[in-house]
Amino acid sequence: MRDNKTEEYWSRFPDTYDKKMEYVVGKELLADIIQELNHLPELGELVEFGCGTGIYTETIVPKTKSMFATDLSDSLIAVARKRIGDHPKVTIQKENCMATSFPSEALDSVFMANLIHVIESPSTLLQECYRILRKNGTIVIVTFTDHGMKLWDKIKMGLRFVKSWGKPPSHTHSFSPEDLASMMKDTGFTIKESKVIGNETKALYIIGQKDMKA
Repeated sequence: MRDNKTEEYWSRFPDTYDKKMEYVVGKELLADIIQELNHLPELGELVEFGCGTGIYTETIVPKTKSMFATDLSDSLIAVARKRIGDHPKVTIQKENCMATSFPSEALDSVFMANLIHVIESPSTLLQECYRILRKNGTIVIVTFTDHGMKLWDKIKMGLRFVKSWGKPPSHTHSFSPEDLASMMKDTGFTIKESKVIGNETKALYIIGQKDMKA
């Protein structure tokens, strides 16, 4: 299963990707996300979907035994390789998160940041996460949202996005905590933590666990 349009869209500006993201959502929210990730427990053998330039890979890797940092974009993977270097815990590779090469029940944890809201079929992504996780495995999702934002802040963020990236993908979602939690529960995850972080701009932060009876 290939998603060439998605790959092309996010591959256009690899060298300025982080600056564009910072401009759209703000330094404060990105710092809040990293602060939350620093509080995560040990995550064992982990895969990161949508690693992009590796901006969160650096924060997550100390929590892991080993990790795969993956993305659909060759150009973003190239930037991530430069950023992470030859880290002994990290394998960087190309993967389509909705149809990966990983065996079933192969990993302890899945992490994704700022990905699920731009995926055409979030339910397919969650099902793939469920498949590759071991019993009691952990899923950590961070995703931008306009839930809880003031109208004027939504408008300003939308204008910043268009200025930076152009027209957003047609399948972009903005989840409420309840929407995403419900989708995860339907897939077979138990919700362990769910909250909205940020002030003017927002992100959902949600942790789930694969049902031990799976």
